[in-house]
Amino acid sequence: MKAAAIVLSGLFVAGAAAPAHAQFGGALGKIQKGADKAVEAKQKVDDITFSDEEERQLGEDVSERLRDRFGVVQDRELTKYVSLVGSVVAQQSSRPGLQWTFIVLDTDGVNAYAAPGGFVHITRGLLGLIKNEAELAGVLGHEVTHVADKHTVRAIQRGKLLDTGTEAASRNAGWTNEQLAKISDKLFQHIFEGQWSQGDENDADHGGAIDASKAGYDPHGLVTALEKVDARNAGNSEHNGWFASHPDTRERINKVTKQISSEHLSGKALVEARYKQHVTFDAKPLSEISADEAGAAGLASGEKKKTDDKKDEPKKKGGLAGMMGGGKQQASAQQTASAGARGIGKDTYATGGSNPAIVAVRVTPDEITAFKKGIV
Repeated sequence: MKAAAIVLSGLFVAGAAAPAHAQFGGALGKIQKGADKAVEAKQKVDDITFSDEEERQLGEDVSERLRDRFGVVQDRELTKYVSLVGSVVAQQSSRPGLQWTFIVLDTDGVNAYAAPGGFVHITRGLLGLIKNEAELAGVLGHEVTHVADKHTVRAIQRGKLLDTGTEAASRNAGWTNEQLAKISDKLFQHIFEGQWSQGDENDADHGGAIDASKAGYDPHGLVTALEKVDARNAGNSEHNGWFASHPDTRERINKVTKQISSEHLSGKALVEARYKQHVTFDAKPLSEISADEAGAAGLASGEKKKTDDKKDEPKKKGGLAGMMGGGKQQASAQQTASAGARGIGKDTYATGGSNPAIVAVRVTPDEITAFKKGIV
């Protein structure tokens, strides 16, 4: 740019005027350098991509942490039912071929979580709050859209979930396990606290309503699910649980209602009877939810147990969570400390069960076909 500045000033040179023009040229040079840096930064963001295998690896780690935190409902029949509804909806998404995995978390908190690679989690509390299959389809459709539209990748791109230790890998080289571990550590907190952008949440609402309707369900199921969450949080000033952050829940209800009308979404099925056959419990009132405060002091502040006795040290976990020193106690402590500092509500930080094992179920194409016949 110095050469450019000299040429520029030479066009106007006339005795004492040269220094001023030189300064003008230098200012242009700084502007150009700033523009170049902005282009370079955008290029780095655009280069942040993940293969399907890498997405799945991130999702497995986030799911493991969620399961460590809340436990899993060890009910094969319930898990199979939720997986069938979820699979029917996921078939309508932009990524039907993903290895979709649906998990029921063992907590009374009303919440749901989407993790990369096809992991969708719904809590026992949210299942108890909603009352028909159309509402479940709307909830799962929302979470499926987060995954299908790669909202976690967007969050990584714009949410500064990368640092100097996790710079973007080249398009060909891919990510190392260490890099993925560092990313998943921040990604878990992002997903746990529902830190989706307003645009991503609106997109998930929009896609969830469409996918549910295409599957034959009344898309108003998402609206009534939202209304129940809104009523649950009435008078509660804290951010709390599923769909309780930005944008305002009432605003989202209005947007989905208008979308159903303007896009002529025509699904009609509620499927209430079948839902009640499989979900035989109700959600606990918010006043009866216990928040997990164990271990908030100490571990959350970075303190570590000082001991020379190796047998007292916790066993290391495998996978990405192990590389990051994860585990239920540490995650719980960090999350609870964050909750106390920011006033997040009980549904978000509800206590959970002790068994994190996935309830493995297989959903076959024939079973999905048969299940669809009941969507009337």
